[in-house]
Amino acid sequence: MSAGDALLRVSEIFHSIQGESTRVGLPTTFIRLTGCPLRCVWCDTEYAFVGGQAMTVAEIMERVEAIGCRTICVTGGEPLAQRTCLPLLTALCDAGYSVSLETSGAFDIAEVDQRVSCIVDLKAPGSGETDRNLWANIDHLTRDDELKLVLASEEDYEWAKSVVATRHLAERCPVLFSPVPGRLDSASLAEWILRDQLPVRLQLQIHKLIWPGERGR
Repeated sequence: MSAGDALLRVSEIFHSIQGESTRVGLPTTFIRLTGCPLRCVWCDTEYAFVGGQAMTVAEIMERVEAIGCRTICVTGGEPLAQRTCLPLLTALCDAGYSVSLETSGAFDIAEVDQRVSCIVDLKAPGSGETDRNLWANIDHLTRDDELKLVLASEEDYEWAKSVVATRHLAERCPVLFSPVPGRLDSASLAEWILRDQLPVRLQLQIHKLIWPGERGR
């Protein structure tokens, strides 16, 4: 079986504005894969846990080409829960797309094509999934990758601050702190970052500000 014949279960493919990461604001084609073994308490894409459509890598590439955007984000769910995500990422890179991968950090990123920018979401205690963090992934990060920490409380912030310091995360790659909407006030998070002079970036989900409540954005 060729790489193009590899099957994936796809929740949706859509064209929108990137709302997160250092690519924020860029027109982007999103490929959202189905399935995730984690159950973060504040997950905003639970609809991607099940369902979706079986598509080959070749069929996905055709859909992406028809949209015509050169910036791609492969997300989920948890994309790496499907092993056939790896040939999809390589096919996208081979076709000349600028590719990012949004992953929970619970799966090994060592085999991800090195041309892909990995956006690794470290799970804070408030998520209920801290034990799923695969800390060995940090050794595979480069300056082209990013770490995202979603925080729901001051306790989460203190945990994140400690992890950044003890594991020297900002020396590895850009680090982004993001508040859980409705759980942690963004102004409070900004004030803590300024107070502690952390080498991190405050991240808000701008797609939710532009299109509140809309799916597929």
